[in-house]
Amino acid sequence: MRSEQCSEQGLFMREIAIVGGGPSGSICGEGLARAGFAVTLFDEHLAWEKPCGGGLTQKAIEAYPFLLKGPHPKKLIHSVELISSRGHRARLDLDQPIVVYSRAVLNGLLLDRAAAAGCRVVRSRVTQVDTSGKRVRLSTGGAEHTTDFVVLAAGARNTLLPDTRPLRPNDLEMTLGYFVPAQADSIQIKFLRGFEGYLWSFPRCDHLSAGICGSMARYTSQELRQHLHDFMREEQIETTRARFYSHVLPSPQTQTLRARRVVGRNWALVGDAAAWVDPITGEGLYYALRSGDLLAQSLTAGAPQHYPARVRADFSADLELAACIAPRFYRGRFLGGAVTTRMIQFAERSITFRALMADLFRGAQDYRSLRRRLWAQLGVTLTEVVSSLLNLRPASPEALPAARGPRAEG
Repeated sequence: MRSEQCSEQGLFMREIAIVGGGPSGSICGEGLARAGFAVTLFDEHLAWEKPCGGGLTQKAIEAYPFLLKGPHPKKLIHSVELISSRGHRARLDLDQPIVVYSRAVLNGLLLDRAAAAGCRVVRSRVTQVDTSGKRVRLSTGGAEHTTDFVVLAAGARNTLLPDTRPLRPNDLEMTLGYFVPAQADSIQIKFLRGFEGYLWSFPRCDHLSAGICGSMARYTSQELRQHLHDFMREEQIETTRARFYSHVLPSPQTQTLRARRVVGRNWALVGDAAAWVDPITGEGLYYALRSGDLLAQSLTAGAPQHYPARVRADFSADLELAACIAPRFYRGRFLGGAVTTRMIQFAERSITFRALMADLFRGAQDYRSLRRRLWAQLGVTLTEVVSSLLNLRPASPEALPAARGPRAEG
């Protein structure tokens, strides 16, 4: 293993600091420590329960199989129920499961792997980063640290960004939700009319994460909370012993993804700090893991400036396309109705379209080939929809079961 690197820009690197101990920072730290760098990871919370679904899709499990095979508690989800604003429901059965972790468990698992690889983990808040000198200077509540390179993995709203502006409200979404002491076996996702976001219920091992996400530029927290309470009442999700949460996550526009600077002479951004989240599905864990991994590979190769190209070839070009599609997906109209409503009606009545949607939600279908697949299957999809409407054949191999609320824990 190598304990030092010289980049093509002539930067000598042996010591690397990582600010943020979530999935992107932890996996980056693990990769760099295994390559022989002296890595220090700073995080003020370490493993904590972040307010999100916590779902890992097929592409994440294929890239990091230890997330499926390890002994840590997790929930394997084999179906997703989509609900339209008008109450239509369609169940997607998944060939490969979505793996749902509590974020406290997942973050702890990844931090333990980083520490085992040789990364020094420090529970401390970094309050300032100065990248103007020969060595990077970090302030942590009265103490000063210097390093050759800093990785910023401190989330979407951190104020430590060098030469990069913080994300603005139109590139962010607010999430509100509850950790509910209940059990369920299927993910639920509900869309609202003309609403740029969605509601969800994600089952975890010992509780549900039920929440809503919506554009910060469009909606207030009061609006989001009212929609969430309506959803929970309709789906019989109790709030009696639930714990409320709120958080801000990226939901980037196309121009932000194209223009955002994510690497400099002695710094780089990963995960939410780089705004790498799917603007349609809200998936962020895969992109957090993958960006941290790709940065570690770039630094190990002595070429941090190649990091953006690695990311673009892997996933960011697909996210740019998703950002172009997102406004039409959430607020567009098709055949006289909302796109999301028609999507669910088609999935309800067409086996072919339902399989496409299942691939999209489990992470096996990218956006770059989605349009081609939609057009190639359009004739079959429409035939199945019409046949179902005329009762010429069943809409699905088995009837969709009646919606049931989650089981409250005793």
